[in-house]
Amino acid sequence: MTASTASPPTGPDEKEGGLSTKARIAIILGGYFVFVIAIALIFGSAGKDDTYKPQNEFKLDTWISLPGPFDINKAVLYVLIATILTIATMLLVARKMEQRPNRVQTVVETAFGFMRDQITRGNMDDKMAKKWFPFVATIFLFIWFSNMIGYVPLPTNTAEKISVFGLEIPSFALYAATANLSIPLVLALVVWIAYNLEGLRHHGFIGYLKKFVPPGVPKALTPFIFGLELMSNFMRLISLSVRLFANILAGHLIILFMSGALVVLLGVVAVGAVTLPLGVAIYIFEVGLVATLQAFIFATLAAIYLGEAASEGH
Repeated sequence: MTASTASPPTGPDEKEGGLSTKARIAIILGGYFVFVIAIALIFGSAGKDDTYKPQNEFKLDTWISLPGPFDINKAVLYVLIATILTIATMLLVARKMEQRPNRVQTVVETAFGFMRDQITRGNMDDKMAKKWFPFVATIFLFIWFSNMIGYVPLPTNTAEKISVFGLEIPSFALYAATANLSIPLVLALVVWIAYNLEGLRHHGFIGYLKKFVPPGVPKALTPFIFGLELMSNFMRLISLSVRLFANILAGHLIILFMSGALVVLLGVVAVGAVTLPLGVAIYIFEVGLVATLQAFIFATLAAIYLGEAASEGH
């Protein structure tokens, strides 16, 4: 009898009867770069475009002029859509729940439980959570809807129009109301007023002011600590609003540049072959994670501030 010789095990980078994983990746990347070079050679460069202004994508052109600061523009449209969706969702929760939920109701109930248990009850006692849950849930839903519809192309670009059966309509564009600082600032101001009023109601004026100084602070440092805590309280307006505004604006700017703005600005078509896949990946990332994450962070901080304002400790 002759002993059979066992073949050595196949490594993670090798595949029996075929190419290794590294070789396949190298071939794909090599082919992609050849494709980019071919596009550059075929189309060349149209020259730098000095007339295109990417920042105009966020310019608010007046659609309907009204007295005072009440002009109607695309930001108002996005706020209105988010408001309608928020109200519709809350009414669905309040009136349309059935004992045998369908898929839509299952999703709504999951979101309802998440907002109630993780965001609201997780940061305040049950009695207070029952009182403030509608407020926190409304903030979460409004910001979430505002963020999500910001990634849906809508015909809002009145500066560039397209012809459809002879009718001139605005071209499609991405825009988010939360990418305009005024909207996050107003939301932050509402939260700031709400939790300070709750603190004043719960502790009284003097008692609430005493919460700004931690127990055990030497009397000589009390004015200094009080001033720092008071400033920190006002700084929450900036932290709440700028965090939401900056994240949504940055996401839209990156998508804008990666999906075509750099091609227009540089006049090099080959740039689009490199940046467009990145733009698609960033778009999916923003829709899948950032939009929901920023709504969650804002609503959670609102619940934390409310719970902290009514708590007995510092």
